[in-house]
Amino acid sequence: MSYCCGAGMIGSIGTVRHQRTLIRNVPILYCPACDRIDVHPSIEMEYEILVEYAQGDRSPEVDFSDFVNIEHRQELFENCTMVDDGTGFGEVLRQQIDISLDLLGVAKALEDDEWRQELKDRLHRLSERLNKYNKRKEISQRSA
Repeated sequence: MSYCCGAGMIGSIGTVRHQRTLIRNVPILYCPACDRIDVHPSIEMEYEILVEYAQGDRSPEVDFSDFVNIEHRQELFENCTMVDDGTGFGEVLRQQIDISLDLLGVAKALEDDEWRQELKDRLHRLSERLNKYNKRKEISQRSA
């Protein structure tokens, strides 16, 4: 499992931009608090090879799943604390907020002021992201 800014990163399938090439359907780990995205370590070698070929061909976009068979997809994310299964980014943010609130209670009980402040900062970032996500979702639903 990977950690970022103190939070567990979430396993997902996503799109990664490498210079001018978009690579779709890549197993990734991402942090909903700070937007860090890492290609999943177990497929990093295949990803780098595909990127080399795509850039050599000057392809603007490639689909990772067209070139690399990921039969063990479920096993890829078994060490992740959370997997984004497509239920929605809002749900992932709410779950991360719940986890952070639970940890905040532990930090208060331990009287760990530094950890408590880090958790408050993370909660602030997550809440802002959830508010922005909900506003975008509301606007897109109104215009549909």
